Amino acid sequence: MQIFTYTPPSIPWLDIRYQDRDMIVINKPSGLLSNPGRAENTFDCALTRLLQRYPETILVHRLDCATSGIMVFALNKKAESNIKTQFQNRLSKKTYIAEVQGHLDKTEGVIELAMKADSERPPLQKIAEDGKPSKTYYKVLEKRENSTLVELNPVTGRTHQLRLHMLAIGHPILGDDFYGEQEVIDASHRLCLHAMTLAITHPYSGKLMSFTSLHPFTA
Repeated sequence: MQIFTYTPPSIPWLDIRYQDRDMIVINKPSGLLSNPGRAENTFDCALTRLLQRYPETILVHRLDCATSGIMVFALNKKAESNIKTQFQNRLSKKTYIAEVQGHLDKTEGVIELAMKADSERPPLQKIAEDGKPSKTYYKVLEKRENSTLVELNPVTGRTHQLRLHMLAIGHPILGDDFYGEQEVIDASHRLCLHAMTLAITHPYSGKLMSFTSLHPFTA
């Protein structure tokens, strides 16, 4: 595993896709933290960038630093509680796109493998029978020469769930410098994982809303 060095992208500074009085939706670039880490050099992140423009912004969920795509933030406490409850009760729907190593035997399936923190290698996680239940649906979108584009629909939201589940079935996500072998790391300049679609119920109107950011993993 490579040592984490943080060089957040600055262009675009913020890619805002939707905003109203209750929430704001952005397309987070790969390489930008969702919220600050403990180290001083991790202050620059999606949350602090939004706070500079919208001081009332509240974090309600996270994407890994290396993962790009749709994120929603609340703009008041009532909206925060509502959206967090949707995530906790698995009422939101998330669709990710990943490019993984090799070709999958099945065109679609489900991965149910429990996970927990790897106490010997923080912040990594590991598959473990005594871990928390974790479930991911997958579907093959396109077979490429040495890789496959897949759609991933996580039911649970465990840390590094999609990385570990794809690794566990023998198809690590390209560019994964946390869990991948050197060949996987060298296959892409970034982690090939993108949060393409997020569907939630609007915290005020109750209307179902869906936000999409097309994935960048073109052949």
